[in-house]
Parts: sequence; C-alpha cells; structure tokens
Amino acid sequence: MTGVLISAAGLQQALAGGTPVRLLDVRWELGRSDGYLRYRTGHLPGAVYVDLDTELSAPAGAGGRHPLPSPAVFAALAQGWGINDGDLVVAYDASGGGAAARAWWLLRHAGFADVRLLDGGLQAWQEAGGELETADVTAVPGNVVLSWGHMPVLDIDRAADLARVGVLLDARAPERYRGDTEPVDPQAGHIPGAVSLPAAGNQDERGRYLPAGELRERFAGAGADGSKPVGTYCGSGIYASAQVAALAQAGIEAALYPGSWSEWSSTPGRPVATGTGDR
Repeated sequence: MTGVLISAAGLQQALAGGTPVRLLDVRWELGRSDGYLRYRTGHLPGAVYVDLDTELSAPAGAGGRHPLPSPAVFAALAQGWGINDGDLVVAYDASGGGAAARAWWLLRHAGFADVRLLDGGLQAWQEAGGELETADVTAVPGNVVLSWGHMPVLDIDRAADLARVGVLLDARAPERYRGDTEPVDPQAGHIPGAVSLPAAGNQDERGRYLPAGELRERFAGAGADGSKPVGTYCGSGIYASAQVAALAQAGIEAALYPGSWSEWSSTPGRPVATGTGDR
C-alpha cells in the first residue's frame, strides 16, 4: 500500500513539478446537504465535486444508510471525474477527512493505489497559502481501469464474529457507543464486543493526523496491535473509512464494515449492547 496522506506543501510541490494530479472535493457532513454549494464558494483549483450520497454510495436500504456503490457504477464515475491510469488522486473535504476518506477507501478497494488524503483538508491548503477558485469544474473523462475487492470488507455476520475473536473498533462518538443518544439510527448502543475508539481522536486540534507512532500507541491501547484481526464501523461506514486510513497510516490492516450501525440496528434479532463494560 502506498502512502495514505499528502500534506498541503507536498501537494503544492507535486502540482508545481508537473505530476498529473486529479483533485476530488468531497464536501459532506452528516445532516447537511449543501456540499455542492460550499464547493462553489471556493475549492482547490481544478478540483471536481464528488457527491458522497449519490456517487460514493448506493441508495439507502437493507445494507444501511450508505451502502457501497456497485463496481460498474463506481468505475464509470471515476472515469467521469477525469482519473487516468498513472494519476495521483488527492481527496479532501472541510470536515475532518471522513468524507474524503470514503473516496480514498473506495478507490483503494477498486485497485487504484496512488490516492491520498489531503492532511488537514481545505483548511490546511489555505493555511499553506493555496488559492481557491469558484468555477464549476467539468473534467475530461479519464481512462482509468478499475477492479474490485482490494480492501478487506466485513458483512454483518463477519462483523459479529470479529467482535468475538478479533478487535472491532466503533469509530463513533462515545455517547453514541454507550447508547446515551442516537440521533440517526433506529436503536441506541453498539455491537456487543466492540471497542469504542472515536475516529476523531486520530487527529490533532488542527485536523492533521497524528504521527504514525502515536497512532500505533492509540490503537494498541484499544487492543489493535496487529496480533488479532481488526475491523471498524461507525454510523454508516463513512467515518469508519477514516479509521481504516488512520490504521493504514499506523501500519495496521483493517476491514471496513460498510453497513455499520445503520444496518446492524435496523436488522431484527441483532443484539444491542449499551454502556461501556461489555468488553
């Protein structure tokens, strides 16, 4: 696996050096639908807008709120974003990297290796003196050829098994894990045996990922030290993608449960744990 992150300075150097770069603006936040409007107020020069709900997800249903898109649909979309074989693809957002990580994970899952997350997102670019543009970018279709199945994935049964025999990390906020509140999904709580480790803790106060050594220590504290298989989930598989990225940055392979809590809590007969003491 190639590197996970690229700094704003590194991106500027790549662009100045003539590296073929395709920029993906994945402006999305839970409960908001104005990502495209925010893209139009200012984005990295040349970046195309990617809609998480309609392009990085299939329609909501039995598989959760953000099921994976079909391989054929995703391959066509990636070409439509202007991605060519041999490009460096950089995905970013303006809300902590969870949305951009969904694009990163899907491209890796589809066999595209040289995709990075812009560490710190839009804010980091601006802090590094990068300019923004407001014009809507329509890409020339690319020639990228993708295949499917290059990242480990959990279905609902394998997620349940992993919580017993491995380490299943819950990337949501602690209050949702405990079941104190549930703003979106049918039931409050967590998958029995899962360990709470919010994905937000993988970054510092400026939205940059922690150094790899600090990430390894953080994951080891939750039992994810490489001695057992690791998986992660969140509400609907978005922020868990950022957890997978942080684990990869720390040198730990982890499986994503795309259906996440939205699928688990909607499936009759699945047990629900609350509090903090079940593991």
